[in-house]
Order: sequence, then structure tokens, then C-alpha cells
Amino acid sequence: MSVIRGVGLKWMSAGLASAAIAAIALGSIDTARAADPRAELFQKFQTAVKGKTVAWVPVWLGVLESEWTRVMKAHFDDYGIKLIVRDPNFKSDVQLQAVSSLINEKPDILVVQNPTTTLLARELKRAMDSGIKVIQVNMASNQLTDAYVGADVPKLGRVLAEEVVKTCGGGKGSGKVAILQGEATAAYSLDMTKAATEIFNGDKSIKVVSSQPTNWDANKAADVTTNVLQQNPDLCGIFSVWGPQTAGAAQVVKNAGKQGQVKIFVASDGQPADCDMVEQGLFTKNLSYRADTQGEAIVNAVLTLLQDSRPAGTTQLAYYTTNYWVSGKDDRHYCFVVPKE
Repeated sequence: MSVIRGVGLKWMSAGLASAAIAAIALGSIDTARAADPRAELFQKFQTAVKGKTVAWVPVWLGVLESEWTRVMKAHFDDYGIKLIVRDPNFKSDVQLQAVSSLINEKPDILVVQNPTTTLLARELKRAMDSGIKVIQVNMASNQLTDAYVGADVPKLGRVLAEEVVKTCGGGKGSGKVAILQGEATAAYSLDMTKAATEIFNGDKSIKVVSSQPTNWDANKAADVTTNVLQQNPDLCGIFSVWGPQTAGAAQVVKNAGKQGQVKIFVASDGQPADCDMVEQGLFTKNLSYRADTQGEAIVNAVLTLLQDSRPAGTTQLAYYTTNYWVSGKDDRHYCFVVPKE
């Protein structure tokens, strides 16, 4: 009996020793983890973002929107984030339906480009109420959401208008200026036109002879410009809220033999064609905000919201992009490059 007891005590002693060693070993691992905060930070990031889903609904997949999509996909693939893209191809009813459908699919983040200030407003609130965080890009809604990424549009309008005044005001030209809007109810066009008009109205030497929507369409811009030139052959300047639509106006000015006489100032997302127009002398100056860097800002907003444990609708973050003047070949780097497929 005493022998058996002795063996049992030895066995118990050995077991206690093993447990103690194991405890020391675990303690060492914890200590090692505590001593490696960088690994801990990376693990938190992975937990927050990997396997999450981002849904993206642009107005359409044009050059600008395709560049945003390209940048998002490149980064999200790297982080293990799934990207769902729905292209309504400029059809408002299809876009509204796409957003409604995605709310039922419950992505972690919804990214939208609003065609007007009101179309998606109710659905964006419904998305946040259902727990989906919402980011708006460049064309904002009247409904604020978790984040906005894009141009400081009023500032863009003021800076561009001040440049027009420098060229056409104070007796340097006729002072007559035409404004080419985009879609009349889009925040991007509304806010930029309002800011520019305030600048023009503040200078008595400037007269706005026309301010009309073009619906982002070069043909419509060409028609508007043709009529404006017929009524105002001494037109000094054209202020346009977006580059691609202005190509039609520039061609009309050229065909009328007024290239260089009518100065054309354009707000741009940095599309290569806009830089081409400046280099060909068809645009006088282009104030660019570069779609590729804007795409990276969208990615940063997504990462921020995924790592923020607060519920949807809690924050109202803003990521305003920087503007750059493009006035010649030396400024080409302020337009992005579309990768060859």
C-alpha cells in the first residue's frame, strides 16, 4: 500500500510539474504576444475587414466610375473584401431598384453615386437603419450618411470662377460668360453653379449671359454653345462643371473660328481626354481632382468604417480631395492613366 502511495505521489508530482511547465510556456506565449503589438494590430485589422462585403452602385460605369471601381477592386482583393458592382447605366429607376435590392442583401458597406439630391435619399436612410454603413461619392444626396468622399464642390466652383474673372473681367474681355451645368438636380452641378454664380455676381464687369443644364452630354453642350455664340458673338468665357460634356462646346467654338477668343474653363476628374483638350488648346484651363486618388480615398473610408465598431448612422465623415490646375503638358501628371487591359 505504501509502495502504491509512493508511486501515486511521484505520478502526481510529475503531473504537477508538467502543468507548471505548460503554464509557464503559455505565459511565455502571452508575453510574446504582448511584446508584439504590431502583430496584434494586424490581427485586429484582419478580423475587421477580411471576408466583408462592399456593394457599389454608380450612376453608370463611365471612365470616371470605372477608374474608381478599378482602384477599389485592386485594394479590396488585397484585403480579402468582396466587391459587388451594380451598373444602372444612367437609368434612375434601375439605380433605385439596385439600391433597394442590396439593402435586402445586407452588405457591410454600401457605396453610391447620387444622380440627384433626392432620388436615393430615403433608401440611404433605410440602409443605415438596417445596419448598413453608407458612403456617398462626389455627388451627394440631401440625406447625410456615414461618409462622403469627393470634391469640395463649392470650392471647386469658386476657384474656377475666380480664374474666369481674372481673364474676362476688369476690361480684359467683354465680360460675357456662359455656364454649362451638368444635370440640373445633381448636387455636384447645383453646388458648383451656385458657388460660381456668387463669384460672377460679385464682379460688375462680369455678365452671365447663359446658365443651362447639359445633362452631362457633349451634344447638348454643343447645342447650348451654338445658341449662346449666335446671340453673343463677343462671348469671352465658358465655365463648365465637367470635362467630357465640354468637348462638344469646345468643338463648336473651334468650328466658329473662335478658339483662343472664347476661353474655356473646366472642372475635371482628371480624365486623360481632358488633359488632351488642354494640350490641344481646346480647353484654356482644367481644374482637376483626379479620379484615381479619389478611388483610394473611397477605400480608406471603407477601411475606417469597417474598423469602427459604432453602428451605422453614427458618424458623418468627410474625405475631400485636392484640386490641381492643368494648363499644359507639364501638368499631365494631374490626369490619371487608364491601364491597358
